[in-house]
Amino acid sequence: MTRHAMPRPHPLVGVLLAVTFSRPRVEVTDSALLVSLGWSFRVAVPRAAIQEVASVPWRRLSIGAHGWRGRWLVNTTGGPLVRVRIDPATPGRILGVPIRVRELLLSIDDVDAFLTDLGSNPG
Repeated sequence: MTRHAMPRPHPLVGVLLAVTFSRPRVEVTDSALLVSLGWSFRVAVPRAAIQEVASVPWRRLSIGAHGWRGRWLVNTTGGPLVRVRIDPATPGRILGVPIRVRELLLSIDDVDAFLTDLGSNPG
């Protein structure tokens, strides 16, 4: 298992995570990519479902965990970001509500290490 750090959170996100005693988590295991943002967002993507992993050249102003129609942004800062394309869509949860995840945009501190780790054996 390899843990990949998300960038130091925006102060507002940092306060919310501290209040809930939560930490953002991105872990790559032999069988899955595990992503959580405290108790608010959680998904376990099977490695076999990961179709593509790539860095994203742009940044986002929004922070947190939000999405629509299977595309989810999970970030602690505006960037750097990576995109993970998933097929078939994987079940996850946002605020306890079930969702389907077909694409993740993640803020990752060391993008190159993440790409190497996941890119070495995507689905």
